[in-house]
Amino acid sequence: MEERTHIKNNKDYNGGLSSMNSHLLLGLILFFHAVLIPSNYFSIIKSHPSQQQVKEQDFLWKSPNLPVIDTEEFTKVMDELDNEVYIAPKDAIVNQYGSIVPEQVGYRLHREKFIRQMYAHYFNDTSSKQELPLQVIYPKVDSELLDSIRRKKIGRYITSFNSNNKERSMNISLATEAINNSVIFPNEKFSFNQIVGKRTVEKGYLQAPVIINGKFSEDIGGGICQVSSTLFNAVDNAGLKIIQRYSHSRSIPYVPPKRDATVSWDGPDFVFENNYERPILIRAKMLGNHLLIELFSAETISYQPRNVPYL
Repeated sequence: MEERTHIKNNKDYNGGLSSMNSHLLLGLILFFHAVLIPSNYFSIIKSHPSQQQVKEQDFLWKSPNLPVIDTEEFTKVMDELDNEVYIAPKDAIVNQYGSIVPEQVGYRLHREKFIRQMYAHYFNDTSSKQELPLQVIYPKVDSELLDSIRRKKIGRYITSFNSNNKERSMNISLATEAINNSVIFPNEKFSFNQIVGKRTVEKGYLQAPVIINGKFSEDIGGGICQVSSTLFNAVDNAGLKIIQRYSHSRSIPYVPPKRDATVSWDGPDFVFENNYERPILIRAKMLGNHLLIELFSAETISYQPRNVPYL
C-alpha cells in the first residue's frame, strides 16, 4: 500500500536518514569478520511503476551475530531506487481551449519506511519479497486552485513580431510555452531564466538575431527577449513588484524605449515578486504575428494596476 503523505516537491529529500532511531541503526558498524551473503537471498519488488530489485550485497555484510550496514552504500542504494521510481507531479493547467487539465500526483521512495522494512527483514525474519514503499508527492497547483485564480484579469500586454523569421518565431514560441500556466504564490518570486531554463539546441532553440554589446549578432535562442519584455509590461500593468530588470544596450522595435527586459543564461534576468495576497496565473500565447501575455487571479484580489505605454 502507498502511504499518501503530503510532502514538498523537493528532490533533495532525505527524510529517512533524519530520524534518530534510523540513524542509530544505520550506524551499527561492527568489527566482526564481514561475510557477503548470496545476492538472491533478499529482494524487494515494487508494483509501481516498474519492477526493481534491491540486492542486499550492495550495502550489507553478515557478521557471526548481527548484520553490518555500510551506511554510505545504503544511502547510494536508496538514491538509486529513488531515481528509478521517481515520477514528478504535474500541476493542473489551462489548455488552449480554456479547459482545465487536472493535476497528477507524483511518487518517490518512502525512505523511512524502506529502512524499517530492511530491519524488519533482518531482525524479524519477514518475507524476502515486499512492495517497495512509495510516498505520494502532491502537485503545487490543483484544479480547484487553478479554477479560482483564472477569474479576474489584472494585467495584459501585447507585442508584434515578424512571423516570416521562422527561427526567431520558434524561439518566441518555446519561451512562451515555458512561462504559460505559471502560478506565482503570494511573496513568491518569478525568475524568467529559472522558468524557461537554458536555451539549447536540444530543446529546439535556433540561431536568431541578438544584441550583444550594442551590436547585432546571432545566437541560440535569439528573440526570447521579446517574451521577457512582453511579460515585464504585463507584470507592470498588474502593479506587481519588479525585482530585477535590465534594458538592452540599444532600442528594440516591439516596445517603447526603456520598456524592455533583456535576458540571457548566466546573465541578465527578469525577476518579479507577487506582492499580493492571492496567487497569480500567467497565460501566454501567440496569435498570428502577435504575442499576448495576460495575468489573472481570484475575484477577491485587491491590486493596484499601473498604466503602461505602447508603441
